[in-house]
Amino acid sequence: MSTMTREEIEQGLQENRFAPGGTARNAHAEVLATAAEASGDSELFRDALDNLINSYLYSSESTKMLVPFARLLQEYDKDPGAFSKGDAHSLFWQFKWVATAISESPEIPLESATGWLDEMERRYRIAGYSERPVRESELWFADVIGDDERAERAYARWQAADRDDMSDCHACELNGQGHYAMLRGDDARALEVWQPVLAGDKTCAEEPHRVLATALLPLLRLGRFEEARAQHLRGYRMARGKESLLPSVGKHIEFCALTGNEPRGLEILAEHAAHVAPLANLDDRLSFHGGVLVLLRRLKDLGHGHLPAVPYEGVPRTVAELYEVLRADALDIARRFDARNGTTRVSERFLARIGGAPLVGVLPLGVLSAALPQPEPAAAPVAAPVPAPAADGAALAELVRRARAARDLGHPGSDGLWAEVAARVGTADAVDPLVRVDVADHRALAAARAGAGDAAALVAAVRDGYRALGREERAALSELRLASVAAQSGAAPGEIRELLAVALRAAEALEADEPLRGRRIALAELSAIRLESFLRSLEATDAHDHGQERAHGELAAELTAFVAAHAQSLPDLVAEAEEMLGRIALSEGDPERAVPLLASAATRAIGAGRPWQAVDPLVLRAGVLMSLGRPEEAEEDARSGLAHAGELTDAEQQAVVRLTLADILLERADAAAEAAELALTAAHWFDQAGLTADGGAQARLLLARAYAHQHRNADAAEVLRSTLPDLLEHGEQQALAVREFLGDLLRELGEPREAAEQYLLAAELVKGWEDPRPQAGLAQSAADQLSEARLTPEAVAAYERALELHRLSGDAPVAEVRVLRSLAWLAIREEVGAPGVARARALMAEAAGILETPRGDAPDSPELRSELAQTWHQLAQVLDRWVYAHVQEDDDEDSGPAEALGDAELTALRLEEVLLWDRAAGVYADLGGDHLAERFQCLNNAAWTERELGRPEAGAARLSALIEELRTWPEGAVPEWILPRAERTVAHLTD
Repeated sequence: MSTMTREEIEQGLQENRFAPGGTARNAHAEVLATAAEASGDSELFRDALDNLINSYLYSSESTKMLVPFARLLQEYDKDPGAFSKGDAHSLFWQFKWVATAISESPEIPLESATGWLDEMERRYRIAGYSERPVRESELWFADVIGDDERAERAYARWQAADRDDMSDCHACELNGQGHYAMLRGDDARALEVWQPVLAGDKTCAEEPHRVLATALLPLLRLGRFEEARAQHLRGYRMARGKESLLPSVGKHIEFCALTGNEPRGLEILAEHAAHVAPLANLDDRLSFHGGVLVLLRRLKDLGHGHLPAVPYEGVPRTVAELYEVLRADALDIARRFDARNGTTRVSERFLARIGGAPLVGVLPLGVLSAALPQPEPAAAPVAAPVPAPAADGAALAELVRRARAARDLGHPGSDGLWAEVAARVGTADAVDPLVRVDVADHRALAAARAGAGDAAALVAAVRDGYRALGREERAALSELRLASVAAQSGAAPGEIRELLAVALRAAEALEADEPLRGRRIALAELSAIRLESFLRSLEATDAHDHGQERAHGELAAELTAFVAAHAQSLPDLVAEAEEMLGRIALSEGDPERAVPLLASAATRAIGAGRPWQAVDPLVLRAGVLMSLGRPEEAEEDARSGLAHAGELTDAEQQAVVRLTLADILLERADAAAEAAELALTAAHWFDQAGLTADGGAQARLLLARAYAHQHRNADAAEVLRSTLPDLLEHGEQQALAVREFLGDLLRELGEPREAAEQYLLAAELVKGWEDPRPQAGLAQSAADQLSEARLTPEAVAAYERALELHRLSGDAPVAEVRVLRSLAWLAIREEVGAPGVARARALMAEAAGILETPRGDAPDSPELRSELAQTWHQLAQVLDRWVYAHVQEDDDEDSGPAEALGDAELTALRLEEVLLWDRAAGVYADLGGDHLAERFQCLNNAAWTERELGRPEAGAARLSALIEELRTWPEGAVPEWILPRAERTVAHLTD
């Protein structure tokens, strides 16, 4: 059997402490503890036990910490003096974790659990610690065993006890206080308590992660839907993939299930499929699986029980199968807790949770999720005879009246009304024949819109039906529809023209006293204008600009004549004509001509009592006005369009009007929140219209931008990631912009590796461009993030590529210089030694050389002079690091300096530092007040270096001179912090 040396164990412990939490880390920690015990080294064994306890804590096996903690406690009792102050503090801190683990372990008898709490209280009292942590542990134990009176007493004593260095952090305590309020049914109080954590004012390693998840249902129950959506997007991002936060992941899954976001819940479940297996921590298992069961039950209720879920113990499961397995297992665990505790509390709470009803119909989240397939159809019930009492006949007659009125008005709700009529009519015999033809007309129109192959036959049958009943005005309309169907199906121009002629003759043949005669004729004329323009385009032989202009001119002339003829009598049809004229003007590159035409079209539609018809011209005009630099008018039109869209039933129209207004509002600094809400609902409507990959992707991109404007970077990143594949399909320019945008968001979120990946992918997109500047900028951004992630070789390679590209462009001296300075710092990152310092010095000198080279286009550029001063400043800092590293090595008794520098060399380096800082400060002084902070920093550094040289008076004189100068500056011109800090430094130097 191989053994590990002390050095190997220590190295293993060091690596294990920074490994991701989970079973792999735990297994390694167990091996190290066993090896440490076998070594006979008590100190090493204690370290290994401490590491094992911490490993278990941040995993789903936290209850396993009881055994190593008991061993470590034995070691303490044997020899308390062997524990340093820090080791003893850690041991007592871990007592709190153990108290929690005991309450979460139903196999531990109640008496033993109570005994552990008593032991914790005794030891804390002897050690002089506050009872605050003890009372908190007692609270949760009393709650789980159903002793509410004891829980209330423990809560009161917890809050009354003093805080000391054994107390949990404020964030964790607020979590517990809010959770207790929630359990008592006071959601509002819970959210009030949690507010500092939710706002980010109180944080720790696991907060606000846990509070963000726990707050979701209280927010929903109080109707605070926007906050709930935001906390889900932000919180799930924090909890995703962390084994110790599986209970929080379960709450996010439950949230999705109760807000109409079951597909999103399934995606989260799939991301954590490996943890659906039985977890060692039974309480975590109950909590995580509880959230999963809420989702699975909702899917079953919606008819999706047959869908594949995730495997369980290696066996594929459907939704229904996984529900049954997890439910049985969870109820068994709950009963084990109840048997130990002597109550039914755990089971009651669990059953109430998994039986929860949705808290909102659909709460759009913004992130893209795959739609669920249509549920399996249920077996159709046997139809019972339907009686037709007089009341039912009257109700049908009223419904038909409303449907006809909506149809004649062109109301968007007409289709829905006729669908209801059709459902009621069925196959009953005693139905007015005209109603049957009307229903057939509705079906034929739907077929025509869908481009169905039998549309023409259906329309012709409707025409014949109306004609047989003497409804010639309806038959004339069917004749016109036959022409439109023929054009849609690609019929020959001659056939289409003949059908148009037939339709016009049918309209003209109507009786003179027919109220709809004039409307039918005008509609036939307008349809002929539209279709004739289409036919001319098909027949045109001149495809050049002149031919196109001639076609546009003919169409515009015909439409203008139509407007003049019917302006007073048929405003809704004239509105259609004017909208077409506006679109022609736009196609000809004349937006100024389009603006009044579109405005008139909207006004006429509203005046005709058809406000929904005004939506399209208003939305189009809003976009035109934005392109003309008239945002106030654009916003007014877009808002008007949204107001008139209330009765629209077309999902795409609802989406477009919201997206248009959101896009306009995002240009305003104060309207990002409203823009986000509009973009969110636009994405939802695009999804309903089946346009997720097109309009839906654009809406989500705008939503991400709106979130970013509000500094909700985590929300923006989640939304953008979810729709990234679709956005990347919308052309190279958009793919580039989206990659860069996501990189920026990830950079702000402190995720440098992921940010660098996006910048590099964006750089790859522009690799073949003639202009090297975009690729250079992206390579530099990637290098910055790789450096931040401490991936030094990768960062160096990226910086060198950026430098090469910047030099190819020939006009980016500042970018070149900043890359060179970054490379200089990377040269001494791993080790501050002579070779690294020499390379850093050479790179800084190269940077200074670029800036000192005369440039004809900017001989005295303030930007270049500022960069030169910054280069001298940073070179001085590099030299100072070299001096400091040498001094530190020299002070280490165990090892001498690897590259000894004599006193003369150290003095020369310090003198060079002072010279460089003085030169930089001089340039900053010339550049004025905007660079006062940098100037002060240089003089302050020089002053302290003078002290190291044994010349503190010289350093004090520099700062004293600056102080005297700044006192003559106008009030408010000097930042408040500079003078006090300079005065303190002078006092230290002269003390």
